[in-house]
Amino acid sequence: MLAHDGHNCLDVDECLDNNGGCQHTCVNVMGSYECRCKEGFFLSDNQHTCIHRSEVTCNHGNGGCQHSCEDTAEGPECSCHPQYKMHADGRSCLEREDPALEVTESNATLVADGDKRVKRRLLMETCAVNNGGCDRTCKDTSTGVHCSCPVGFTLQLDGKTCKDIDECQTCNGGCDHFCKNTVGSFDCSCKKGFKLLTDEKSCQDVDECSLDRTCDHSCINHPGTFTCACNKGYTLYGFTHCGDTNECSINNGGCQQVCVNTVGSYECQCHSAYKLHWNKKDCVEVKGVLSTSVSPHVSLHCSKSGGGDRCVLRCHSGIHLSSGLQEAYSVTCGSSSPLRSKQQKSNDSAFGDVATVRTSVTFKLNEGKCSLKKAELFPEGLRPALPEKHSSVKESFRYANLTCSSGKQVPGAPGRPSATKEMFITVEFELETNQKEVTASCDLSCLVKRTEKRLRKAIRTLRKAAHREQFHLQLSGMDLEVAKKSPRTSERRVESCGVGQGHVGNQCVSCRAGTYYDGAQERCILCPNGTFQNEEGQITCEPCPRPENPGALKTPEAWNVSDCGGLCQPGEYSADGFTPCQPCVLGTFQPEAGRTSCFPCGGGLPTKHLGATSFQDCETRVQCSPGHFYNTTTHRCIRCPAGTYQPEFGKNSCVSCPGNTMTDFDGSTNITQCKNRRCGGELGDFTGYIESPNYPGNYPANTECTWTINPPPKRRILIVVPEIFLPIEDDCGDYLVMRKTSSSNSVTTYETCQTYERPIAFTSRSKKLWIQFKSNEGNSARGFQVPYVTYDEDYQELIEDIVRDGRLYASENHQEILKDKKLIKALFDVLAHPQNYFKYTAQESREMFPRSFIRLLRSKVSRFLRPYK
Repeated sequence: MLAHDGHNCLDVDECLDNNGGCQHTCVNVMGSYECRCKEGFFLSDNQHTCIHRSEVTCNHGNGGCQHSCEDTAEGPECSCHPQYKMHADGRSCLEREDPALEVTESNATLVADGDKRVKRRLLMETCAVNNGGCDRTCKDTSTGVHCSCPVGFTLQLDGKTCKDIDECQTCNGGCDHFCKNTVGSFDCSCKKGFKLLTDEKSCQDVDECSLDRTCDHSCINHPGTFTCACNKGYTLYGFTHCGDTNECSINNGGCQQVCVNTVGSYECQCHSAYKLHWNKKDCVEVKGVLSTSVSPHVSLHCSKSGGGDRCVLRCHSGIHLSSGLQEAYSVTCGSSSPLRSKQQKSNDSAFGDVATVRTSVTFKLNEGKCSLKKAELFPEGLRPALPEKHSSVKESFRYANLTCSSGKQVPGAPGRPSATKEMFITVEFELETNQKEVTASCDLSCLVKRTEKRLRKAIRTLRKAAHREQFHLQLSGMDLEVAKKSPRTSERRVESCGVGQGHVGNQCVSCRAGTYYDGAQERCILCPNGTFQNEEGQITCEPCPRPENPGALKTPEAWNVSDCGGLCQPGEYSADGFTPCQPCVLGTFQPEAGRTSCFPCGGGLPTKHLGATSFQDCETRVQCSPGHFYNTTTHRCIRCPAGTYQPEFGKNSCVSCPGNTMTDFDGSTNITQCKNRRCGGELGDFTGYIESPNYPGNYPANTECTWTINPPPKRRILIVVPEIFLPIEDDCGDYLVMRKTSSSNSVTTYETCQTYERPIAFTSRSKKLWIQFKSNEGNSARGFQVPYVTYDEDYQELIEDIVRDGRLYASENHQEILKDKKLIKALFDVLAHPQNYFKYTAQESREMFPRSFIRLLRSKVSRFLRPYK
């Protein structure tokens, strides 16, 4: 039958319609079907009805007649060909003997005569007549015909009929998981999350974490499945993606005054005449004039070395490390200026007598990977002192952020694999100028312009140093590489773990909370007494408040500031956050330790008791259900606005969706309703994915995505749709279409508005593709992730021969290949760059693909390359 795309053909299951017209059993096969009969019956010539074996007719086994058979009211009647006569059994035919021979042999014994007749009868039974009565294979022998059956069938007691063997009835056919009997054979298949090995019986767990694009941050493999986890400061959405958590949306981040969300974190800030308390949440009034000068936390030094510049970014305080995607990291030094806004468009801002100047630079390195590891700046172990006069750049900053991330893969040279990746390094600086630096000839505005000019020079020098691999980072006395070029294959060796990581067996793992990375010992160390660390992968521990108190620490492995002794507990407060403490008064609550005040319920609401620890202890007039929050002004439950959600009862706020995600409607109750709407764009020249937004989570309602694939000259497009999930509740409200241009009259390659879990592969009917996905206002489903590859058009005939062969889809094993991301990547890798075929040995190929799949491809490739052989 014609598929919904209007171009491809799908097998019809004829058995679904009136049992295929079969009287007993209907069995669907690729492109056809078969009728079968129950035990004791055989199939008539019309191939549909079944006849009991006691009701023998001439249509079955020639009625038992050796020569001719004719159906009569009494049953089949046998007759013989000329020169033959009927045997006394009424079925066999004997050759007529010469009369003279009969006279000369009249004295032969009856036994000898009988033996001769039997021998002649057997010789007259031949495979040339009705296949000797055999179901399958017939062979003429000296003793008559001999019937046999192919592999997968067994010969029945009548010596003629073949019956299919159900291999699954014996030890599950040897299959690890599932066994499905087929005509003359059987197929093994595996549970979801497992793959069939090349012995086509054993099942092995699929390690999804070894695949690209599985999880944004961390991936944990489990038998048959996997889970994704996000770094601190990020929230998981869409099953595999991580978005920045807006901590400020939940009770103002716990901040007493101002909460500022940052990527992967947040910070509390105070109004003028206040300073931040040691707990980083409360604000303490400052007596007298608040100094505007801030000691620099970061310095950048560049100097001439080896004919070029070498730059070192030194972090003196406020160091924070975080890892993002694989082979990526971020380092923050110092603290940003008060009330700093990420959305601010200008590069500088003034607060009274202080001007804040910000600048950032992003530069790309075409080869290598992000590597925050110890650097061997001077192999001889000596660190020469650099005279101040030789410094080309010397700047101090109050805040800096350095981020390194990997970009797309860079194609290798012909004959070599594409193994390296682009890197993007972004450095963001912030410094302040104040009134004290103003002179008669240069006011504050003039100072800002001079500073910006100086920074532009520093950025140019830094860019050159980075391209020469002469840009390093110094954290707590350790010199670290910012990025490293990929070594040649012959130079590769086992590398040490990155900063903030230690060895556990053969793996590198981040130092856990309560520990820090010791650069000298290159391992993770417990935080010493009087310090704590509540984050992973850090290189220092924070000092406990009141470090002079030797008994302040509860345990030698302090994970949080609350592990430092003497703090007020949740539901308590004091002037400095330490004991002696008082319980929160009625009408207030405090969920954190070490605080100097409690939060009011608002709206004159009382609490159920003293020492309340959450808003849920406030006695509201109504209890709000999930998807709502309590408005303390109107004392009513309000639906959470779009872009927020609330999974709990009795809350006074809604949680902002992570990152750039958004909900379809208001009143959302779960993080799963936060969806990324980003999609579409111009796709790569060789391989890539067409992916519904928020995949593998449900795509958003009322969305529209458009992609274009425009291959280089002399290349064509191959697409595999492993599976696609679209709702079926309405009349094609959501659809995916691929055609030459946006015009509805242009050549269409594929179009569907339904769910298909069976894979399909096809070539584009046009040299370029315009692809659109659209969902209506009420629908949502899992969607799709569709890989594509462009290949040399010289292979067009071969590729079409493969993808149009029904055997590619007939076996469940073959279908699973088209769903296996690792195998599809390997196939596409060779199709896009044929020289990469030599990356795989014959043994690796045999271990990757089932024998039946290799046989299918080998026959087609051989015929394509040697058409006349």
